[in-house]
Amino acid sequence: MILASFIVLGMVQVNAQTATLNVKLKPIQTLTVNTAQQTVNLEYVTTADYQDGVTALKQDHLSVYSTGGFQVQVKSAEAAMQTGTKTMQVSTIKIKAAAGSDAVGNASYAPAISLSNQETTLLSSSNGAVNKKINVEYKGAGDNAYIDNYIAGQNPTAYTTTLTYTIVSQ
Repeated sequence: MILASFIVLGMVQVNAQTATLNVKLKPIQTLTVNTAQQTVNLEYVTTADYQDGVTALKQDHLSVYSTGGFQVQVKSAEAAMQTGTKTMQVSTIKIKAAAGSDAVGNASYAPAISLSNQETTLLSSSNGAVNKKINVEYKGAGDNAYIDNYIAGQNPTAYTTTLTYTIVSQ
C-alpha cells in the first residue's frame, strides 16, 4: 500500500505558473512656504538699522517632501526693486537657509547668498525628505546702503519683490 502511494504521488503532475511584479516609483516633490510667513518685512527704523542692516529669521519657513535627493533654489522676480524713480538691487539682500525643527537629512547648506533674479541653490541633499523643515534668514544691507532710497512723504517707502522657491531633483 505504501509502495502504491509513492507511485501515485510520483505520477501527479505539478503545473506552475509565474507572474511578474513591478514596483514603480514615481517622483514626488513638494515645497511649501509656511502660510503664516508668506510676507517677510525688513524694517529700518533706527540709525543702527541703517548702519548694521536688519535681519528677519523665519523658523520652519519651508517644508519639503522629496522622493530622493533634491536641491532647493530661490530667485527674485527681478534684479532691482523700484519705487517711484528709485531702485534697489535685490543683490543687496542676503538669504541663508539652515536646519529647521525637523531637519533635512544629509543636507548641505550654502553660505549666505545674495538674492538674484537667477536660480540660486540654498541647500542640497542626497537623501529624500518627508515634511522636513528649513529655517530661512533674510538680511538687508548695512553700512547705510539704503540711506538715499527713502522717498520724502512716504512712511514707509517700500520696495517689494516676489521670491520663488523651487525644488529640483538631484
